[in-house]
Amino acid sequence: MHVRDQSSIVWDDGALVTVDQRLLPHEMREMRLTTVDQIIDAIKSLAIRGAPAIGVSGAFGVVIAAFAHDDSEKVAAEAKRIADARPTAVNLAWGVERALSKLPGGARSVLDEALAMLEEDGRVNLAAATNAADLIQQLCPDRPLRILTHCNTGRLATTALGTAIGALRVLHSRGALAEVIVDETRPLLQGARLTAFEMAEAGIPHRLTIDSAAAWAMATEQVDAVIVGADRVTADGAVANKIGTYMLAIAARHHGIPFIVVAPESTRDVATARGADIVVEQRAASEVTGFGGVLTAPEGTAAFNPAFDVTPSDLVTAVVTENGVLSQTSHAGDDIAAAARGLYRSGWMPGTAGNISVRQGETALITASGLSKGELTGDDMVEVNVVDSRPVSAGRPSAETTIHTAVYRTRDAKAVVHVHPPHATALSITASGDSVRFAGYELIKGLGGTRPDAIDIPMFRNHADVPQIGADIEKYLTENPDAPPVLFIAGHGITAWGTTLAQARDRAECLEAMCELTTLTGTREIGPNR
Repeated sequence: MHVRDQSSIVWDDGALVTVDQRLLPHEMREMRLTTVDQIIDAIKSLAIRGAPAIGVSGAFGVVIAAFAHDDSEKVAAEAKRIADARPTAVNLAWGVERALSKLPGGARSVLDEALAMLEEDGRVNLAAATNAADLIQQLCPDRPLRILTHCNTGRLATTALGTAIGALRVLHSRGALAEVIVDETRPLLQGARLTAFEMAEAGIPHRLTIDSAAAWAMATEQVDAVIVGADRVTADGAVANKIGTYMLAIAARHHGIPFIVVAPESTRDVATARGADIVVEQRAASEVTGFGGVLTAPEGTAAFNPAFDVTPSDLVTAVVTENGVLSQTSHAGDDIAAAARGLYRSGWMPGTAGNISVRQGETALITASGLSKGELTGDDMVEVNVVDSRPVSAGRPSAETTIHTAVYRTRDAKAVVHVHPPHATALSITASGDSVRFAGYELIKGLGGTRPDAIDIPMFRNHADVPQIGADIEKYLTENPDAPPVLFIAGHGITAWGTTLAQARDRAECLEAMCELTTLTGTREIGPNR
């Protein structure tokens, strides 16, 4: 595979040479920056923009300072000024600190490090882009892809190829890309001015849309995946990116569409614990109240103009770097893993048997297939669409996924537990009818039955074709709105659900307790065959 690569940043005889992005797409004007003040101004004014690009440019700013000053304290002060130019993008501080760390070896050592970063960025971009392209094709197989992107993450935002746009270029080179929908990215129109320019440059079919049309594009099935870059990824997996990213993630989650973030490892900021700790840059009101020198709002209008927003990790399908796909572990994933380990210890989820899921809007997080429940972690989850049971994140979901989604499609449930407790499993093997009646147990109240004295628990056949079990369950629950929140699968354990994971687990425990009592008292009835 060959992907066309063009460098957007060059070091030439003491000068950082790049294109002035403020003038694109109508004018391609070269800038030669030879002072720290020029580099700071270029970064602040967005003549140079994009997390990887400003990281490398910041490193060359330190180079200029190192050659201009013999005093290391003066160089450090200049480095701090550069790093403070844009506080949200962690790459800038990363690039500055990396270059500054070589100052004890002299200005030439600082330059060598910056040049190494420049060369490295191209390789990092290609690796991250390729990893992201592979993931998207895994999540959306066997069809030409329609992908929506936001802001600009191409060669102009990096030093070569790009991150999210780099992935689009890789997909295009594979013949796998049908179309890109480009958000205009208000208020400075990086999508309209820069991404549309790069799409045309690469020969990639694309359409430009206003930001507020993106959710409708998803609703009308014109988007298979959303792919964006990042300016910072915190320890909890929150993603800071160009303003407008958060609302795309919410819309993608609602429509069950993968939301992929592509960024270099240098964008990960494990020193910042939470997304809420990120300082979001506020820019001038004039960017909102007018454009191109033309006032579009009443004079004196106040504006809210954050340059970035922060998307929580539970809305992100995956963060992809040059090292591969980083699993996005939400609190739900941790809760599922903890519950699974507890049920494993009780003998209800032996080996790889059993599965747990938690609903998250139009998708559900479910345990991955073939993993020991006693060793499960929050990373061992797969996100699936409720509507069709298809995965929208990396990994292979549990084989019983269709049982879970059948419940979610027919009930207002937030969690489903499928387990193999010994007494309930044994009863499901010996029972010959299509339901089991329990009578006279106080525990019946724990299942929310309409009759306090008796409850009928449905029994479903254990088809080798698991989706058929899910179809049978969905049909039954649709036709029986008052059915209890538990069921048997013959020889295959029980399934329970609830408004919380704790409630679903408690209901499974309640059913198992009644099954255990029947072995002592025989107080149960087998229902008639349907």
